[in-house]
Amino acid sequence: MPKNILIAPLNWGLGHATRCIPIIRALEIQGFTPVIASDGIALQLLQKEFPHLQSIELPSYEIEYAKDGNDFKWKLIKNSPKMIQAILDEKKLVKKLVVQFDLKGIISDNRLGVRNKKIPSIFITHQLNVLSGKTTWISSKLHQHFIKKFNECWVPDMQEIHNLTGKLGHLKNSSLSLRYIGPLSRLEKKEMPIKYKLMVVLSGPEPQRTMLEEKLKNEVRLFAGNVIFIKGIIEPIQKIEEIENVTYYNFMTSDELEKTFNESEIVLSRSGYTTVMDLAKLEKKAFFIPTPGQFEQIYLAKRFKRNGFAPYANQDNFRIENLIEIQLYKGLPKLNQTINWRQLFIPFLE
Repeated sequence: MPKNILIAPLNWGLGHATRCIPIIRALEIQGFTPVIASDGIALQLLQKEFPHLQSIELPSYEIEYAKDGNDFKWKLIKNSPKMIQAILDEKKLVKKLVVQFDLKGIISDNRLGVRNKKIPSIFITHQLNVLSGKTTWISSKLHQHFIKKFNECWVPDMQEIHNLTGKLGHLKNSSLSLRYIGPLSRLEKKEMPIKYKLMVVLSGPEPQRTMLEEKLKNEVRLFAGNVIFIKGIIEPIQKIEEIENVTYYNFMTSDELEKTFNESEIVLSRSGYTTVMDLAKLEKKAFFIPTPGQFEQIYLAKRFKRNGFAPYANQDNFRIENLIEIQLYKGLPKLNQTINWRQLFIPFLE
């Protein structure tokens, strides 16, 4: 009998979906049958990566970014009734899926309603504390309240002092059932000849992704060297365009991304946590442009600069000459923890 496991990442950019890729691969190796569930570009990405697996569309949280970063938090508050309704709807749907697929377990990456009391339900997050300015205490307590409803919470980071998330993924005192599983990355470091001086990787929800793309298109034309520019747009057909020293891709598969990362000298990207984990795994030096108004990305960018790992700039202030600063930083810390997948999946066998 198949041991079906539902794996459901949040559709907030591509990060939650991409960090689920190594989990899905490991599930298959360990003899489980993953059932993918999400919505929007997160679902489209995983369908491209795993066309042989069953996939289900979940209700959309309808997360929207404000054009002005200062309005980001209030935009989320305004959309919270839709989000709450989506959480309730997905909870009802999951109840049916448990029976339909005879599920043995659930892995939810930040989808608060994807859980069921009858089977082991795991929550994945690197944000035990949810930074939101003056309301951080409230948003963190609310998030922790939802996490408690799951059997276990997997944090993709190290528990020790040498870690990537800082106060985002570490609590001084907690009654949560936490397991620090180590950083998650679908990519592997390989020794390859350098083909591109600069790799630009975009991600994240609209309209901020497009706003950064438009800005960087003008900036990279001034860069001295070959540039590979991944827009982060998931479409049915891959599109490649060459303009002067820049090669543009709308998207890349995991294998293509791995090859391109290894062929690139430096990386320019958002400071989203999934990208951070990839860069640490690949030992690549980077420059970060945090998404305006997103407290988590701003915190990580500032933390990495303060610790001498990587420089950053605000979106409005970035200029291509800022990349010179990279050589003054040592790069993200090398983290070698190997994930024990067999032990991690034991709850699904009980």
